[in-house]
Amino acid sequence: MSRLRTTAAGLVAAVLVLVGTLVAAPGAHAATAAFVKVQEWSGGYEARFTVRNDTPTTITSWRVEFDLPAGSTIGSHWEALLTSIGNRHTFTNRSWNATLTAGASTAFGFIVNGNGTPTNCTVNGGSCAGGADSLAPSVPGNLRATATTSSSVSLAWNASTDNVGVTGYDVYRGGTLATTVTGTTATVGGLSPATGYGFTVRARDAAGNASAQTAPLTVTTAPGTGVGGTPAAVNGQLRVCGTQLCNRYGRPIQLRGMSTHGIQWYSQCVNDASLDALATDWRADVLRISMYIQEDGYETNPRLFTDRVHDYIERATARGMYAIVDWHMLTPGDPNHNLARARTFFTEIAQRHKDKTNILYEVANEPNGVSWASIKSYAEQIIPVIRAQDPDGVVLVGTRAWSSLGLSEGSSETEIVNNPVDATNIMYTFHFYAASHGTTYLNALSRAADRLPIFVTEFGTQTSSGDGANDFTRAQQYLDLMATKKISWVNWNWSDDFRSGAVFTTGTCGGSTYAGTGVLKPAGVWIRDRIRTPDDFPTT
Repeated sequence: MSRLRTTAAGLVAAVLVLVGTLVAAPGAHAATAAFVKVQEWSGGYEARFTVRNDTPTTITSWRVEFDLPAGSTIGSHWEALLTSIGNRHTFTNRSWNATLTAGASTAFGFIVNGNGTPTNCTVNGGSCAGGADSLAPSVPGNLRATATTSSSVSLAWNASTDNVGVTGYDVYRGGTLATTVTGTTATVGGLSPATGYGFTVRARDAAGNASAQTAPLTVTTAPGTGVGGTPAAVNGQLRVCGTQLCNRYGRPIQLRGMSTHGIQWYSQCVNDASLDALATDWRADVLRISMYIQEDGYETNPRLFTDRVHDYIERATARGMYAIVDWHMLTPGDPNHNLARARTFFTEIAQRHKDKTNILYEVANEPNGVSWASIKSYAEQIIPVIRAQDPDGVVLVGTRAWSSLGLSEGSSETEIVNNPVDATNIMYTFHFYAASHGTTYLNALSRAADRLPIFVTEFGTQTSSGDGANDFTRAQQYLDLMATKKISWVNWNWSDDFRSGAVFTTGTCGGSTYAGTGVLKPAGVWIRDRIRTPDDFPTT
């Protein structure tokens, strides 16, 4: 246990050092990347690369690539993004350590499982010992549309080639960068129904060299239904106006939808068939993507879970739903414990999806056992990280005592009213479970909504454990209040877990049928009926 704690601390230090790949200006002298082993143990070691800018000008990004022999793999890493294809591993900078002035250096660290050491090392396409790459990748081939909805277009293309390897693709919509991806597919959302859009794609390599763009491809979105198609197509980029959530027309709206269960346990419940049912049969406006940090979640494999969230965002976008990215922290209850991890995660999520208009960021699920001042401090540190990438995204801030506005720890909403987060375009979250939280909580929600922008990002009709008998009468009182005050809400949860709060009967997620009521528990039937009621999204 002692060695494991020491190693974990070293990993954190190493992660703070291990960020990305240097991109030098054309014709500049080489950047370098020096490898050392920090500590070794039986069957593995902790390593560090130090990246140095030996160019005469400032470097604004960097990338280190190398091979490990068969039998050696990378475990934990920090302060850098990691992409691995076979035995080839690529580390790229984070936003806060991307810039290196002439002569400056930074470092990053990682764990190797096995005894192999890096070979074929490059930094920004040149040798880690020095050198520069100026050869651009080939133009992507056969750009094509693979699917359309009334608010999105899905694209695919053939991979480009490059002397040191392609690192990503830029997808443009009418000359404006729409998204950046590492693979050969992308979905562009936030589009209008029955409208033609022109798309092009270009490839990039580690040195920042870019190919020419493909020939333009014109794709027409599908016709909308009624007054404008999907919820995201109608409402566009949301913003907070006063105490309300407002659409692109400046009109208050109410979103209604479902939250996944923990995606480390129930990823099989989040697939094309289930999300088609949520979007079309349930007519949901929003999907909350619940990514646990502990309990075999993000901490165990940041790359896996970040990529899973990317995938779910794209699937929600393709169906015209809003997506809440939920940093689902529970234990420890102080969000500052995982501030560094949250900074890394939200930087990548916001950077990748900044041009979408359907993303909301829930930065702390249920803070508990910690003061409002500490939660506020965390929020004021993580919100600028998101804003640096996505200035327009609505941020949802968890409140004290499991997002109960402080009630479950003897406080009230007044602590927030008297000391609000110093940021704009944010909302505060409230969670309730009808069989556990009665009139006191209902009245607090009503009072708070008159003074604060509130989003109910989780609720159930059962007890706070998500289990037990349903109290539909009390739950309806909450829904009536939220309808009157246009408080958006998300129900827990979209899975076939054995508890009564999971909407599907056990075993549903092993099949292909998710629509209708035949696969639903009583709570599922009840909440589906209330999500399906006609939306009233004002456009004037």
